[in-house]
Amino acid sequence: MSDLPHDSDADVAAVNSLRSAVMRLSRRLKHQRVDESLSPTEMSVLGTLFRCGSATPGELARKEHVQPPSMTRIVALLEAKGLVRLEPHPDDRRQKVVSQTEEAEAMLEESRRKRNAWLASLAEGLDEDEWAKLRAAAPVLEKLAHL
Repeated sequence: MSDLPHDSDADVAAVNSLRSAVMRLSRRLKHQRVDESLSPTEMSVLGTLFRCGSATPGELARKEHVQPPSMTRIVALLEAKGLVRLEPHPDDRRQKVVSQTEEAEAMLEESRRKRNAWLASLAEGLDEDEWAKLRAAAPVLEKLAHL
């Protein structure tokens, strides 16, 4: 028995096709980077800080689904590159709060611009019906990404 909520052959095929397409598109998008010195994980942490605001390393580890010691290393690398700063936690002086720097914000904005332009150029190959379907699917894909 399938783990899908709907387990018809068509549903299984659709999920397989969606998984494959999302993975291929994600890999291609990752190559549209502004700063090649940053790993995908480092970029993801910066993106999380942009979306969610400042956080402790433990909170970042949970959001990024990595172990706290790994996040500590990632934060140290980002701090050394001038992309995050560590400040004392306002309520617990034993902890630190990680915030992105203006340099990180500018780099993320440029990266977003480059990736959006690349994706828009791909979308130019779609006909009006395909483009309408893609626009309609975007909120659903966004929901899936955050479940």
